[in-house]
Amino acid sequence: MPIATLLSAGLQGIDATPIHVEVDITRGLPGWSTVGLAENAVRESKERVISSIHNCGYQFPFRRITLNLAPADVKKSGTAFDLPIAIGLLAAAELLPVESLQGYAFLGELSLDGGLRPIRGALSAAALAKERGWRGLILPFENLHEAGLIQEVPTMGARNLPEVVEFLKGRGPLPLATEMPPPRPPQAPHLPDLAEVKGQGHAKRALEVAAAGFHNLMMVGPPGTGKTMLASCLPSILPPMTREESLTATKIYSLLGRLGPEAGLIAQRPFRAPHHTISEAGLIGGGSVPRPGEASLAHNGVLFLDEIGEFKRHVLEALRQPLESHGVTISRARHSLSYPARFLLAAAMNPCPCGSLGNPRTPCVCPPAAIARYQSKVSGPLLDRFDLRLTVPALNFEELKSTAPGEGSRQVRDRVALAQERQRRRLAEAGLLFNSQMGPKELRRCCGLEAEAEDLLKTAVERWGWSARAYHRVLKVARTIADLAGTEEIETVHLSEAMAYRAEEGNPG
Repeated sequence: MPIATLLSAGLQGIDATPIHVEVDITRGLPGWSTVGLAENAVRESKERVISSIHNCGYQFPFRRITLNLAPADVKKSGTAFDLPIAIGLLAAAELLPVESLQGYAFLGELSLDGGLRPIRGALSAAALAKERGWRGLILPFENLHEAGLIQEVPTMGARNLPEVVEFLKGRGPLPLATEMPPPRPPQAPHLPDLAEVKGQGHAKRALEVAAAGFHNLMMVGPPGTGKTMLASCLPSILPPMTREESLTATKIYSLLGRLGPEAGLIAQRPFRAPHHTISEAGLIGGGSVPRPGEASLAHNGVLFLDEIGEFKRHVLEALRQPLESHGVTISRARHSLSYPARFLLAAAMNPCPCGSLGNPRTPCVCPPAAIARYQSKVSGPLLDRFDLRLTVPALNFEELKSTAPGEGSRQVRDRVALAQERQRRRLAEAGLLFNSQMGPKELRRCCGLEAEAEDLLKTAVERWGWSARAYHRVLKVARTIADLAGTEEIETVHLSEAMAYRAEEGNPG
């Protein structure tokens, strides 16, 4: 009997990698051997495939079966290999012409009656098929909308195993993604508008600066001053995602199975607000079967940590590396996975456990030791990564009852978009991609200071002992403020505002 070889795809992080499925049937005592670093879910496909082939009316070859998943040093996980294994068995048993498999990639989980269930990572598989120039991609019908977002490769959907077999025998077509109705975008949650926020003009300005430069933001203030609502407004003032950003975000949600059967590209920037009881693996990713965490789900969007003082300290410390590298690498004994994690970190906290520290109208009742312990939950190195720190004070009665309309998110978003367009042009001239990490050379080129501003910055660094990170972050914030103002050179007023954001309760950090 011939050896059947066909294409499939496995997931490595959010991207797919080609996997060759080889099936060999030989004489000897009936048995099944799976080789190629397959995890339990792949090994268990044996029972699903045998039942599917039998219940669909095909004769199962009860002989010595060897299944190889190549390359052998890449770990294989998930249930998407069920369909290619079943097709390979039928071809090796000469129930299908082997030449009909050439150029097609197969993905799909089989039920015991031969039906095809949706899989995770279909979008990544379609992107791989486009990159490799494969003849076509055959997967479950419910994944057709998702994989069809990559239109440059023929993508076909099947509801069960017999439909795939009949197609390969040339007896009937399979539905193409191009024949499906247009996908509907995922339902975007309602986000508050900045016009709904009473007062807090200083905080609104800080939000605009944070959005324009993707700067991390920390808000400290008594309970009920609007910190959570302000953070919730951030996605509404961020410009729409580019197609590349949307594809990356959609891949992440596809990997976790969070896309509906008719979902299109994710267009709304993510806003993730995990509860303070979250684990380290839940926040940055990991687990026995590694998966992306909230940091990756917030990629190209906002990660909001409300009541950051209530989070476990070691969980918060895990964010330090992703904030610098814009990615998360999860290493295991035999393999490592990388997930993107470039997000705007927004945090809110009370000044003390009772929340009244510094409030002239309500005295604080917390002992000094409790205040110190509460504030120490956010370590100095993590606090150093917040570019903007501000106090959000309690509103007075006149501000609360005011009915004067405030500036809405649309107007702020337009200014943010203009500032980011200036940044794109400047970075393109420097040979950098937008939002890429700038080294000292690029920073000097992009952040030119007027003479008076440079003297001011020198005085601040020498007087307050700023670290190199603090120095660079103040420069970047000043650059963003200058872009919002439409000036190419950073002026003293821009630098002064950036330095004011770097201060915490009057003590520069």
